[in-house]
Amino acid sequence: MRVALAQTDCVLGEVDQNLVTAREQIEQAVAQGADLVVFPELSLHGYHLGALERDTSVEARDPRLLELGTFGVDVMAGFHEHTRLRAYNTCAYYNDGELLYAHRKLYLPNYLAWEERKHVSPGQLLRAYDLPRGRGRAATLVCNDAWQPVLPWLAVQDGAEVLLVPANSAASLDPEAMDTGLYWDSLLSYTARMLQCWVVFVNRVGNENGASFWGGSRVVDPRGAVVAQAPKWEPGLVTVDIDVHEARRQRRSVPLVAEARLGLIDREVRRLIDEGGDS
Repeated sequence: MRVALAQTDCVLGEVDQNLVTAREQIEQAVAQGADLVVFPELSLHGYHLGALERDTSVEARDPRLLELGTFGVDVMAGFHEHTRLRAYNTCAYYNDGELLYAHRKLYLPNYLAWEERKHVSPGQLLRAYDLPRGRGRAATLVCNDAWQPVLPWLAVQDGAEVLLVPANSAASLDPEAMDTGLYWDSLLSYTARMLQCWVVFVNRVGNENGASFWGGSRVVDPRGAVVAQAPKWEPGLVTVDIDVHEARRQRRSVPLVAEARLGLIDREVRRLIDEGGDS
């Protein structure tokens, strides 16, 4: 499967303008023979939703979004999703003009400069899903989701061979407290190696509301090696071929994730909930 990493900038709240950028990237990805193009988190809206004077959220089946999947390549796009009651930070997978799967970000950071919980609700489901045309099985983790050790593990236990990780990761205002680039370097390699899966990380670039997004999008193979990487601080489209089923071969060769002990996990989680933990 040939994957295109669309490391883009966007204009806060200008959905139609950002859709133009998305279509341009999709056309380039098609010209390079890509099967899937992955955009950053909130690529159609921008990150600082609280700075907007009007609501620009869209439905996951908005015709403009469905159209993104009609140019001959699958598309994963990030947007501010509107529903009847709530709004979500959503990344959706589009194939042949249809919505294949929508993942609503589960863990919303509320520390340092990040206040996502003020503007969106957390999702409630994590599911792996089959990629079109028998290309394997994937799961989506939006930015901070990937920082929660249990979520990549659950996705892999649900059969994911590829983790798609769209992100809006900015340079830290306090590098001594948290150097986000170094965190991602360690996290992506560790996740791929220990869970024996492909990790496709796509981060945005540009400046927005005082935040500087650093890019550095990459693909990491099931042994933890970076096989393709975009530059930092500037837009780019990087295309790379991955053998999805290499994850399956690696797991059979060295079965690190085969023995899940799900019953044990279930018992201990229930005990922690009964003792006052977060349910």
